[in-house]
Amino acid sequence: NMNFLPGIWWSLALVLVWATPPVTSSWWYMGAVGSSRVMCDNVPGLVSRQRQLCRRHPEAMLSIGRGVAAWTAECQHQFRRHRWDCNALERGQRLLGRVLLRSSRESAFVHAISSAGVVFAITRACSQGELKSCSCDPKKKGSAKDSKGHFDWGGCSDNIDYGIKFARAFVDAKERKGKDARALMNLHNNRAGRKAVKRFLKQECKCHGVSGSCTLRTCWLAMADFRKTGDYLWKKYNGAIQVVMNQDGTGFTVANKKFKKPTKNDLVYFESSPDYCIRDRDVGSLGTAGRVCNQSSRGMDSCEVMCCGRGYDTARVSRVTKCECKFHWCCAVRCQDCLEVVDIHTCKAPKSAAWISRT
Repeated sequence: NMNFLPGIWWSLALVLVWATPPVTSSWWYMGAVGSSRVMCDNVPGLVSRQRQLCRRHPEAMLSIGRGVAAWTAECQHQFRRHRWDCNALERGQRLLGRVLLRSSRESAFVHAISSAGVVFAITRACSQGELKSCSCDPKKKGSAKDSKGHFDWGGCSDNIDYGIKFARAFVDAKERKGKDARALMNLHNNRAGRKAVKRFLKQECKCHGVSGSCTLRTCWLAMADFRKTGDYLWKKYNGAIQVVMNQDGTGFTVANKKFKKPTKNDLVYFESSPDYCIRDRDVGSLGTAGRVCNQSSRGMDSCEVMCCGRGYDTARVSRVTKCECKFHWCCAVRCQDCLEVVDIHTCKAPKSAAWISRT
């Protein structure tokens, strides 16, 4: 079961964000139904259910397209100090597809963060009035009570339930539920990503009364910054649980009996990750040749670990930085430009830097 991620995400990012005019343009009002059908029929890799959703909610596809950029950037941020740095996403769908086909920890994270990205993008679009099919959370009305006392629901609460419902319908549509081991793994990790966004939904309030005395509060629910979801899923990536299919093929069991059974919030994977040290098409690895490493670190970004024992080159470069900054009354900070000389360390390439392919 070749998951839809490599083809669809790239198509949505390229076709819907860069090639499609904004919703506010006259394009949107000129035969929207016909236009959406043409647009949706030209996104490769969609199954029938996804094309139906695309035609019915073309404006939602535009929101998802913007969400692609958010989760891609978050993936690259979380892996910035690792051998696999998520930049396969920038090298095209084929290379990313190799990563996802291995059912590794990295695949688990990409499925979770991309599913979370759809939830976040759709929910945000609802709150901003960009979608016809949803708005602010209709259930957050009237009065309620919390640990601080009574309050009135007001403002615009993020409609997270709609975001989750839409993401589940669209993202999960390609998986053949219960028939394929990888599909079950993907569905599990997709759900973990959706739940992660809701985990950081927080209540915000505004006080009313004499001198802001809070005799009356108006509250609403708002999503946290997407970075919180990314940080949480990164921890889940590091604690991901290796599993095998159970005998009846309906679920998982832990590969190592010493480890706990995965919960709905955990990420799961089947295969161990490759080392990503060299350029290898079969595993979707760009290798670490040319990557900047940290000579003083003892972590994953250290020159010893990042360069896989191949050594590194050092180049002395000059760069301009702001220095000797001073605060001037009332409202200005003035700095000088200083020339700084630093050493940049980059990993050496292996003796043979060509692509390795076992096929």
